[in-house]
Amino acid sequence: MSTASTRLAAFSTASTWLVALLAASTKLAALPAASTKLGAPAIVITLAAQGRGFKDTTTPLYAMLSLRSTQPDFPWFFLLLLVTVLDIKGIVSDSTYSIGVGSYDITGPAADVNMMGYANAEQIASGIHFRLKARAFIVAKPKGNRVVFVNLDACMASQLVTIKLLERLKSRYGDLYNEKNVAISGIHTHGGPGGYLQYVVYIITSLGFVKQSFDVIVDGIERSIIEAHENLQPGDIFVNKGELLNANINRSPSAYLNNPSEERSLYKYDVDKEMTSLKFVQDKWGAVGSFNWFATHGTSMSRTNSLISGDNKGAAARFMEDWAQLKGYPKGNNGISPGRARTRPNGLQRRVSLIIPQPHKNVHELRLLASSFLPSGGRNLESSEDISQQVRNNLGGKPKFVSAFCQSNCGDVSPNVLGAFCIDTGLPCDFNHSTCNGKNELCYSRGPGYPDEFESTRIIGERQFTKAVELFNTASELVKEKIDYRQTYLDFSKLEITLHSSDGGREVVRTCPAALGFAFGAGTTDGPGMFDFKQGDVKGNPFWNFVRNVLKEPSKEQVACHQPKPILLDNGEMDIPYKWAPAILPIQILRIGQVVILCVPGEFTTMAGRRLRDAVREVLTSNGDGEFDSGVHIVIAGLSNTYSQYVTTFEEYQIQRYEGASTLYGPHTLSAYIQEFKKLASALLTGKSVESKLEPPDLSDKQISLLPPVILDTTPLGVNFGDISTDIPENSTFQPGDTVTATFWSACPRNDLLTKSTFSLVELLVSSGSSAWSPVYDDDDFSLRFKWSRPSIFSSESYATLEWRIPEQVVAGVYRFRHLGASKSLLGKISHFTGTSRAFVVVSK
Repeated sequence: MSTASTRLAAFSTASTWLVALLAASTKLAALPAASTKLGAPAIVITLAAQGRGFKDTTTPLYAMLSLRSTQPDFPWFFLLLLVTVLDIKGIVSDSTYSIGVGSYDITGPAADVNMMGYANAEQIASGIHFRLKARAFIVAKPKGNRVVFVNLDACMASQLVTIKLLERLKSRYGDLYNEKNVAISGIHTHGGPGGYLQYVVYIITSLGFVKQSFDVIVDGIERSIIEAHENLQPGDIFVNKGELLNANINRSPSAYLNNPSEERSLYKYDVDKEMTSLKFVQDKWGAVGSFNWFATHGTSMSRTNSLISGDNKGAAARFMEDWAQLKGYPKGNNGISPGRARTRPNGLQRRVSLIIPQPHKNVHELRLLASSFLPSGGRNLESSEDISQQVRNNLGGKPKFVSAFCQSNCGDVSPNVLGAFCIDTGLPCDFNHSTCNGKNELCYSRGPGYPDEFESTRIIGERQFTKAVELFNTASELVKEKIDYRQTYLDFSKLEITLHSSDGGREVVRTCPAALGFAFGAGTTDGPGMFDFKQGDVKGNPFWNFVRNVLKEPSKEQVACHQPKPILLDNGEMDIPYKWAPAILPIQILRIGQVVILCVPGEFTTMAGRRLRDAVREVLTSNGDGEFDSGVHIVIAGLSNTYSQYVTTFEEYQIQRYEGASTLYGPHTLSAYIQEFKKLASALLTGKSVESKLEPPDLSDKQISLLPPVILDTTPLGVNFGDISTDIPENSTFQPGDTVTATFWSACPRNDLLTKSTFSLVELLVSSGSSAWSPVYDDDDFSLRFKWSRPSIFSSESYATLEWRIPEQVVAGVYRFRHLGASKSLLGKISHFTGTSRAFVVVSK
């Protein structure tokens, strides 16, 4: 029995005796619940009891709270009440978590920077699909342990980001938050700016380190944690899980089929279909957050997309946070009347506007009104601060609802559920190699919105959002008991692993210095590579061997260690100009009651993740004392704390598809993880500490950046920044489903990231006054896209195109676009500007 349960049982017995004694001695009488006037100690007891849910009128505790003394001249009575209050305080401390959630903008540079994920040098950011965020939760025991989990709208976590963040947290909070109890996990979008990792192989296509990308991520994570820390309130956590179909498929089924048939027979699907959800409820504000783990790649947006995007998981988070605001979470969060808090059937989300006027019914009147509002022309602003205050809702000191869709063991999992097809013939790709007539470049997977990648992103995001809402609404299993954590650093380039066979035999093997195989160059069906690489290549070829050897020829020992992988890039043994790949990696376990989060620094395949979870579960449930049982919830938080590419099973590694070729440390990588996580789990179970003499390197002073800075922004003679270039046609009327577009003369978005502000607005006329415009959509909305371009690659002139696909639930009225930006002079001065389009009419269908 838990400490809290023991104390509650003892208190219940004692209170029974106390009630009897007091009733006999003081003739206690029941009071009406609505009119009872209790003394101060009793009021404290009442509040404490109600706060913890003591509402059963048959309990001795409730009986005490419903009685008053007809002879209040016994001072010992109040003394006994005071002792009771102290006992309740102990019960509350043992059974209550402190919970805080927070989020912050990490969108980064929306121009000129290569995107992280596809390693496509031509995929350069040029606008925003919707903004990126860092989302954090903190769970703490009063005067006890606490853990921090950050879900990052980025391709993956970064070792250098983690190092610098921990330095900031130490400076601010001392040892309260550190590498052991802070976890940072990336959602694996392939639509975020790159250049924020520290190893050469991950920043080649971004032309090296991009400080602007790095700084905004570190700052955003820190601010999300600060917000969560400052919002800590007593509350409860509920866990739920359920099956989500049609949101993921296995993109390397031929490798999965190489796993033992008896093992595969244990599972219904060749990918994990289960979503695990945590619901955070504060006593003061009610529901404040939802974090959900589900395995599917962030590749609904293709390798040719140039708009910053959180992909399907970022979309799901947008949808759920908007849904929560419409529902009024946290309590009193918004001022929208329930009658206007409408859900949207088609998934075209918008943020909740500050003002929603009554719709106009006279379309002719609307057109006349719209025709009186011409483009404003560009004008200078003091800064972007005033605009950011208009866009964001004022929560009045209340916490905001934070919803995160976290990544799990997604290594061989694709969101493109229609499968892979040849773009030349329309036929399915070759099963074993994912080629079309021998070419990987022709084999592409298709999302459910094919050929519209934005629609595929919406659909997969909405499916995750819908399941998460279902789990949120039905969550009833209370998370309780301990908070704990274990973490260590390991050198994965030379770990020894003891393998045990079924006949009792033992074999000692080891991991290898990092290396990438030939199939790495082939890419995946989500994003094919180039040249003549193929998935499933276990031989290599002389030409690429020659190219490889120019950089670094692998030793015979390295070649043998990685067999059957033919080495394309021996990046683990390359250190010019500095290290190309990580060797020292963190592994970490966070425990929140019966929920156990395994934080792994890579992408585990489906079966690899299953084996790791099962191994940890076996350790945690081995001692039979009931602390962990079959009800323990174990989730894998992929791409956490740093990044080291893929982890396959030994059997999948033999096939050498993309995932096997990208398993850096050789065929026994998964066995190493399982061995070391079992040690962490054992330490967690027994209460032993885990220390490491290793530390990851800080390579910040070695970083090289070849990305040119913004030199100058200009406009044609007689044109101001913010002037309209291509306006909306006169007397235009649109309806839901239509797309409205306007183009402005602009400047490079790298001059000011407008963090927590916006580059684009859709404004609604709320009265006939010329200044009565309310911002209702911004570049953090799924329906509004901000596109930036130059007329030529070296031009100092640029355009901003605002593109709004009108949602189904739009309010009829008069609308216009507003563009905001910042220009840079030759002397380096940054000047903010704005401009508006001609007004137009939107009518309901």
